[in-house]
Amino acid sequence: MRKPILFLAAMMALSANAAQGNAPLSGQYYKLFAPMTFYHSVASDQLSIASDDADEVSRAIDQALMHVYLNRPDLVEVTESEQEEAGELRQDIIEQPIVQEVTIEEQADEMPEAPQAEQVEVVVEKPKFWTRKGDGYLQFMQNYVSGNWYKGGESNYSAVASLTLEANYDNKSKWKWDNKLEMKLGFQTSRSDEVHKFKANEDLFRYTGKVGLQAAAKWYYTLQALAYTQFSRGFKSNDIRTYSDFLSPLNVSVGLGMDYKVEWLDKKITGTINLSPLAMNYRYVDRSQFRKANDITNTDFDWFPGRYGIDADKHHLLDFGSQVTAALEWKINDVVTWKTRFYGFTSYHRAELEWENTFALRVSKYISANLFLFPRFDDSNKWDDDLGYWQFKEYSSLGFSYNF
Repeated sequence: MRKPILFLAAMMALSANAAQGNAPLSGQYYKLFAPMTFYHSVASDQLSIASDDADEVSRAIDQALMHVYLNRPDLVEVTESEQEEAGELRQDIIEQPIVQEVTIEEQADEMPEAPQAEQVEVVVEKPKFWTRKGDGYLQFMQNYVSGNWYKGGESNYSAVASLTLEANYDNKSKWKWDNKLEMKLGFQTSRSDEVHKFKANEDLFRYTGKVGLQAAAKWYYTLQALAYTQFSRGFKSNDIRTYSDFLSPLNVSVGLGMDYKVEWLDKKITGTINLSPLAMNYRYVDRSQFRKANDITNTDFDWFPGRYGIDADKHHLLDFGSQVTAALEWKINDVVTWKTRFYGFTSYHRAELEWENTFALRVSKYISANLFLFPRFDDSNKWDDDLGYWQFKEYSSLGFSYNF
């Protein structure tokens, strides 16, 4: 720590002397900044009795170095002889003062103007938590059979219209709320039916809603509600009686469980699968003639197969059990798409299963053909000698379709 202090003191003294004599800066000061060296001239000048013609700066430097030699000889690294063996010093640096050349300009160049920042319009878009989509189609089918056709048969015309609307909420964090409304109505005519000019062959009004809280990557704790009925009355050929109607029946089911988001085969198969171990199924029938007769000898009991399990003195049936639903869409290729819906409920006393399948063949942007297959199981209906508790519906059609 003493070496820096000594040099600082020497530099302050030398600066004062130089300021008094207006001495210019020169190479004389190199001895203070070079590695500590024992110079022969310093010792000889200090010990000489002859008059010294050196200037005050040189004497001050020699005095400072002599002070170090006497008090801190351990700081000396080399001698002047060893230094000369390494090479000669440049005398021009020692003898000639270092003078900095300064050029004074009469007028400095003007500072360049800073570029003006262009105004940028910042648009902050509100996150889109809602997504809406839909699709619909209007399709027809015609079948002509001449009266003398060797296999027999009957000419008929049919049409079916469908509209599906979806509004889904997803806050990209934890919550989602899916809403789906399906409406489908179709009519057909047949020459053999002398009672009805046309009757419904497809009739559906269904709402599906799910509120989910994310539990894992693709799993959600979900409360699901499902409600469906029909628009118009249902008839059979050459029969004046009504077999179903609006709110007869009305089915409402609520299930609490887990929902799984399906993304299979590189997202070619998408949709959801819902498992509800706790579920409630509510069935309401408005028309009294659709309810179960208390007296099994009643003639109405024989002709009407769909009593929906409700007693004659009641309008509703409430069951508790378990439920599973699935709604999937598989884009097999750019032309063919398979949409399937599965619904299953059991109260452990009765069971109800539905499996809807729609194969859509896109002919062009607005033309498509559909094949619809719908097996159904419901053991609350009357037993059929051929199919038991199973029911089946199928149709194919061609017409207009549109997605939005």
